[in-house]
Amino acid sequence: MKKFFGVLVLFLSFLVIWPGTPVDAADSKAIANGVFIGSIDVSGMTVDEAEQAVSSLVESQKNSEITLTVGEDKNLTVFGSDLGITWVNTDVVNEAYALGHQGNVIQRYKALKDLEESNHVFEIEYGFDNDALAAVIDRCSSSFDQEKVNYGLKKTDEGFVVTDGQTGYIVDKEASASVIKSFVQNEFTPENATVMLSVKEDKPLGSAEDLAMVKDVLGTFTTSYKSSGAARSANVANGCSLINGTTVYPGEEFSVLDTITPFTESNGYFPAGSYLNGLVVESVGGGICQVSTTLYNAVLLAELEVTERHNHSMIVTYVEPSADAAIAESGGKNFKFVNNTEYPIYIEGTTTSDKHITFTIYGVETRDAGRNVSFKSEVLETTPASADQFVCDGSHAVGYVGTQSAHLGYKAQLWKIVTENGVEVSREVVNSSNYKMVPRIVTIGTAGADETAMAQINTAIATGDVATVKAVAGALGAARSAAGTENEAAAAQAAADAVNAANAQLAQQQAAAQAAQEAQPVESAEEIDTAETIQTEG
Repeated sequence: MKKFFGVLVLFLSFLVIWPGTPVDAADSKAIANGVFIGSIDVSGMTVDEAEQAVSSLVESQKNSEITLTVGEDKNLTVFGSDLGITWVNTDVVNEAYALGHQGNVIQRYKALKDLEESNHVFEIEYGFDNDALAAVIDRCSSSFDQEKVNYGLKKTDEGFVVTDGQTGYIVDKEASASVIKSFVQNEFTPENATVMLSVKEDKPLGSAEDLAMVKDVLGTFTTSYKSSGAARSANVANGCSLINGTTVYPGEEFSVLDTITPFTESNGYFPAGSYLNGLVVESVGGGICQVSTTLYNAVLLAELEVTERHNHSMIVTYVEPSADAAIAESGGKNFKFVNNTEYPIYIEGTTTSDKHITFTIYGVETRDAGRNVSFKSEVLETTPASADQFVCDGSHAVGYVGTQSAHLGYKAQLWKIVTENGVEVSREVVNSSNYKMVPRIVTIGTAGADETAMAQINTAIATGDVATVKAVAGALGAARSAAGTENEAAAAQAAADAVNAANAQLAQQQAAAQAAQEAQPVESAEEIDTAETIQTEG
């Protein structure tokens, strides 16, 4: 112990005798010599001066350009501020000052002697605004990405022709974010501000060899739209053409909506009739469900995997119940299927001048030659239409009467029947569907009707007889049109006659109802409410 104290005393005496030793630096307010923060030599600086120097460096980096490159000829220039760069470890200036100033005499002496041998570098830690960084990388992606082109098929009169694929190149967003962060952290100087982004290849699907095998008809189906007007017919043809020529690879899902939307006039669609909340209304793309329905039946016959299918809200006439596939962009209804075969399939869609639409699915037939698939619709329940529904509509003038046909309600299911060499081997339900009952809807125009005319219209409606409503509305409309002309008196008389007839009919109905009620024995005091509320689709 005495020996140790003797050495310590000798060492301290040495420091006193030679005051120019490194320990003198420990008493200074300046950072020791040989200390760097990042690339900045902060030797001799105070803590405030060092903090200002680092802040200035970070600000200069924010205002410096960084060139982001992909390959040899594609680049995008951004500023450091676009990346949301921040200086995170601001306490590093205190750590720099502490070196040689902190600890006991021996620790400080050793730290300062080490600095005489080699510099000590403290790293600047950068933070990033992840949203800003992601936005920059998204800009890179939109500028640099080269979409792949899958191998495909083109059908000609001579048969199928294989079209070549092309490899795509995609900015690897996660890897590129790491590359940018590493660059700023370790290498960033205004004179060397180029970053090579990470890119990954996106190989095309398919091959010429696989596609050359596609030649067999797996399923085909046709529906007629002969009763359709010009606009609906054009929509059917347009939707069919957008699907025609599609190649779907093994395991790939096909979406009708993704393929044929948007339903806009610029995309080839016209306003035509469609179902909405139990009504037939005009909408751009009306009739497009016949396209998805026809394709659905071809898919069933090809025995592909249906992943999404919806029935219509009301029955349609071009296929049997449960054989339809409705689509509605706003209603979340789509038709999707997966190619569950081991080979690519090709979808051919055609329309004819006599208004027939056909979808044919080509692929490689692997099913036994004696196997046959058919589908049968079964109606489980029918709901007759309720009494006519009358609606007054102020958007139409007095005299207008429009009718929408009633729709029966149905519960139905579709059976898949498989036979092998003429013998049934399986029968299963493919789907179950419910179709709403909708009564005949009679719309009566009321624009321009005064209080008297409205009372007369309501009297006609109360009869529940469409012919009476049409007679009264027509007479009122004619009287309104004839006002101020030589036909005014005759038209007014015709209107009065129609109203009187309606009043007489209503009185007869009420009298008959009263007589029937009086003839019935009273069985209970229970009141039965037969009012019906029509539910509408959202």
